[in-house]
Amino acid sequence: MQQRRRVGVYAGSFDPVTFGHLDVVTKAADLVDELHVLVAVNPKKTTWFTREERVALLQAVVPPGVVVASTEGYVVEYARAVGAAWLVRGVRTTTDAAAELELAALNASLAPEVRTFFVTADPALSGVSSSGLKALLTAGERVDHVCPPQVVAALVERHTKRSSERAG
Repeated sequence: MQQRRRVGVYAGSFDPVTFGHLDVVTKAADLVDELHVLVAVNPKKTTWFTREERVALLQAVVPPGVVVASTEGYVVEYARAVGAAWLVRGVRTTTDAAAELELAALNASLAPEVRTFFVTADPALSGVSSSGLKALLTAGERVDHVCPPQVVAALVERHTKRSSERAG
């Protein structure tokens, strides 16, 4: 009897991707046969980067073999489409855990066959979210300890462009 491939989906806004996200990606990739990192478009969120830019940044920094995609629909629908049995959720804090448990319950009601598992980010990497990363940069702080060089370059370029547009 052939064993079914274990497919997981790790979704987020990734605006932009941080070392904390990549820590979750690495850990999750070790637990499944195929991992999809999914840029989920949330129309309620204002982002610095377009969906296509976020996908490109992720493709530049995820380990080989990890699939990067995007969706404007429900994450569980994408999971079904790729045959995923697992949704991966990264947890940094107790506040994250409470919100993630609510999301897991919602996803379970939408797709009971797709289960959620939680991966904790390394505590040394869990202190800064994507929002926190942008706040650090806006305050003139270094961010190279929080995200890969490709992301730093994109952030600096975007911040400079946004600053000049506001000044102009």
